[in-house]
Amino acid sequence: MMNEHSKPALLGGLAAQTLPRPVWPLVTEADVEAVASVVRSGTWSWLGPQERAFCEEYARFLGTRYCLCLANGTVTLQCALQAVGVEPGHEVIVPGLTWVATAQAAMDIGAEVVFADVNAATLCLDPASFAAAITPRTKAVIPVHLYGCMCDMDAITEIARQHGIKVVEDVAHQHGSRWRGTAAGALGDAGSFSFQQSKVLTSGEGGAVSCNDPEVYRTIFALKQVGWAPADAEHAPYDQLVPGGRYGHNYRITEMQAALLRCGLRRLAAQTAQREATARVLAEALAGMGGPLQAVPRDPRVTTQAYYGMTLRFDPTGADGLSRGQYCQALQAEGIGLATPYAPVYRHPLLNLADRTSPVPYRQRQGQQDYATLRLPGVEQAAEQTGLVLMHQALLASPACTEQLLQGVRRTNDHLAALRQHFAAQAKPA
Repeated sequence: MMNEHSKPALLGGLAAQTLPRPVWPLVTEADVEAVASVVRSGTWSWLGPQERAFCEEYARFLGTRYCLCLANGTVTLQCALQAVGVEPGHEVIVPGLTWVATAQAAMDIGAEVVFADVNAATLCLDPASFAAAITPRTKAVIPVHLYGCMCDMDAITEIARQHGIKVVEDVAHQHGSRWRGTAAGALGDAGSFSFQQSKVLTSGEGGAVSCNDPEVYRTIFALKQVGWAPADAEHAPYDQLVPGGRYGHNYRITEMQAALLRCGLRRLAAQTAQREATARVLAEALAGMGGPLQAVPRDPRVTTQAYYGMTLRFDPTGADGLSRGQYCQALQAEGIGLATPYAPVYRHPLLNLADRTSPVPYRQRQGQQDYATLRLPGVEQAAEQTGLVLMHQALLASPACTEQLLQGVRRTNDHLAALRQHFAAQAKPA
């Protein structure tokens, strides 16, 4: 007999999640004072002390030689690709499941994007699909460390090395993750970070590129700093600026953003540890209760996992006839919000690749991927049926709040048949 405490909220019971959930971004008085101090200083941009300090601090955090701040996480990819040698007509391999900007960054510098499949569980680039996509025109690959998983960087970097392909990591979701002890963003030829408002290290907007090669650094510097570049990048990375001989842009970040990033970086390690601990609790509890919702197993080579979101997998065969959308609707009634992954880039509703505003129609050539008919089974399975994400702020919740989340999942799992009947009744014509 169901009562209001055992009955799913969608069937008239009380919602499981009642405690307040963490909000994001986290704002402290230190953040407010840091920005106010910059405003009072009158130095708001153009390689000020806050930007220089953050670049040095973040490079140390990553273990890279250089870090450069830019306006956002799209132009970071553009500049990184150009700096490692991508030119118009080259091919760049991109996973078919990522935010659209990963592909747009390559397209917008004249490259052709070749989409490869992903592992349907981790949502990250499948090394075998990457290898199969290589042609003589391939210049670079962008492994995207998506949500709460890292790409198999052992396999990807080995394939790239064998073919002379540059590796530009998209690290927008993985500030602080480490593969065999090496930071995401330090595993390839360059790493691209986003500091957009939803990210675990944020300044509202902004981005950064990490690298170790002085010439890559100098090129990116010129591209983002209206053409100026340091004469001696190895010994004076911010000073003695001279014309860099590049086609530069204004992709600068502001001092206010850099001040916020410095504050966030001081909190990042502790927040990462808390998210890891909560993710372990959730993964173990979900495994113990069984049911259609499970955490994607963590690769043992990942020594630190920074979570933009915890990657989950919905198994339709264990859901007693409920679809992923219906299951999530039941959890939403319990106060538990899960997100679905991005849509496949090649048919994303925000990215009309056939429109006159797209570069694609003007670069058609024989043998190029036809995005309109492209099908990548791992991408489509994850995007449409099995992939789910618990966003990172939920991993900063109190143990009591986490237990309420698990209660809601358990209650949903215990009443799958009743929920299926509820949705079936709703679908019947009046």
